[in-house]
Amino acid sequence: MSTQQPKPAAKPAATEKKSGGISAGLILIVLFAIAIAIYTFVMGDGSHFEGGTNEGHPLPGDYFGVVYKGGVIVPVLMTCFLTALTFSIERMFTIGKAKGTGDVNTFVRSVQSALDKDDVEGALKACDKQKGSVGNVTLAAIKKYKALTTEKSLDKEQKLAALSKEVEEATSLELPMLEKNLTIIATLASVSTLIGLLGTVIGMIKAFASLGNSGGSTDSSALANGISEALINTALGIGTSAICIIAYNVFTAKIDELTYSIDEIGLSVNQNYATHHN
Repeated sequence: MSTQQPKPAAKPAATEKKSGGISAGLILIVLFAIAIAIYTFVMGDGSHFEGGTNEGHPLPGDYFGVVYKGGVIVPVLMTCFLTALTFSIERMFTIGKAKGTGDVNTFVRSVQSALDKDDVEGALKACDKQKGSVGNVTLAAIKKYKALTTEKSLDKEQKLAALSKEVEEATSLELPMLEKNLTIIATLASVSTLIGLLGTVIGMIKAFASLGNSGGSTDSSALANGISEALINTALGIGTSAICIIAYNVFTAKIDELTYSIDEIGLSVNQNYATHHN
């Protein structure tokens, strides 16, 4: 009597894991150097100040000169802003590419329509045309769907479990690529405010120190410079934080839409297999 054990479902083909991003450490260093260069050579240029030197007061309405007077915290805040801008652009292209070549909702409907008719080849063609993360996950699921139709060693329940596992594994390879660097943007949203607050405190310290060193007479110029430095850092910190919060929420919402589409297709694949095959 044969004692041969049922053959397990074939393992999914190895898929190359995508990095989907750029080196955060290297980018931070480069952007910090750029921020210092802009602060020193552009904002600190004498043409923005009275007397032709950055030791003087900023020219009326010259915001480069005004921001330069924010002090040493300004290049740090500029680095935060440039970092948020860089990774926002990078995420925008990555998530846009992940959607594929066509409208995601239209693609989902076309795949569901093909599977309702048990048209596996039509669903595969739609995946090849769509590409992107949604297309890649769906392609893996449809290929598994097709392979299981000829699999005789597993019962229906085991086939459905194998199909669900295929979708989960394909999704786990795609989602990290979409979410990479979002943590940096989220961190900058809170850190920028704290750095701006630090600049505010430093500016106020300078303002009150000028009062203490004036020997009883108010040094209005030094006091104004200290308060100005404090407010400039406050504005830069809050502005950068606001941009980071908006960018993070926008990208999170877009990723959630893609995830929902993937989940919808995964459920549709399972339901259609259960309907059309044993």
